[in-house]
Amino acid sequence: MTDGLDGLLDGRRLSPVQRRIAHYLSEHLDEAIFLSSVELAERAGVSQPSVTRFAMVLGFAGYPELRQALRPLVLGGVRPPRDQHQSLLREALDSEIRNLTLVRDRLPALPLKELGESLAATEPLAVLGLRVSTGLATTFAYYARRIHPDVRLLTHGGSELIEGLHAARRAGADWLLAFVLPRYPAEAVQALEYAEKLGLKVAAITDRPDFPAEVVLDAPVGERLVFDSHAAPLAVAMALVEAMADAAPLRTQARLEEYERMTDETGTFLTGQPSQ
Repeated sequence: MTDGLDGLLDGRRLSPVQRRIAHYLSEHLDEAIFLSSVELAERAGVSQPSVTRFAMVLGFAGYPELRQALRPLVLGGVRPPRDQHQSLLREALDSEIRNLTLVRDRLPALPLKELGESLAATEPLAVLGLRVSTGLATTFAYYARRIHPDVRLLTHGGSELIEGLHAARRAGADWLLAFVLPRYPAEAVQALEYAEKLGLKVAAITDRPDFPAEVVLDAPVGERLVFDSHAAPLAVAMALVEAMADAAPLRTQARLEEYERMTDETGTFLTGQPSQ
């Protein structure tokens, strides 16, 4: 994106539809400044009201005012790079590198060791992730099961989620680890409130440091592409698995050795290079 358009977007949380508009403007700014809101909507593949809402999110009364503000970026001689798509991807990766650097620099302040000890000790360990957070929750649970005897993954909402929380608590769970990333599902937040009523302590991996949970491990998400990317939250999740492993070293070693014996006996993984 051009510096001027980037300045308008800086600090704004855009929906996927609004990001499509922003990307179109970035790639076609020369012609976009002469389009009506209806024409821009058609070319960006969104609705006309979405264009109006996009302009209002940026602080303008409507699209004509936004278009007027954008025109000097082109008519004044400031033009976007030729390879705008590659530039966008580079900016997205640069943003993720900054996010990871931020997490690295904040590691001493994150309660990873303490939370790792608590999660290693609770049996079972309930792990929650709905909608976009399902992937991270599933990855965490996959690795946590290698070192923890009872990890219960909750990725479906409704009555199944309530039943899962009840079952975990009845079985002796003390903690619930929740992945809650934007856009935040209302059902996930309601589930955390219900979990606390059941007596579960709640830890959350999210992008909001003020998230309502007993323990919060916050990491920023990448917002440059149409959909968020989660490199930093994933890094925090894997660091937490490491902290759990360190909290119970003898159990970790025994379970990992048992797992390796099982995979060797069953031929689970390829032992050499995949055939061409």
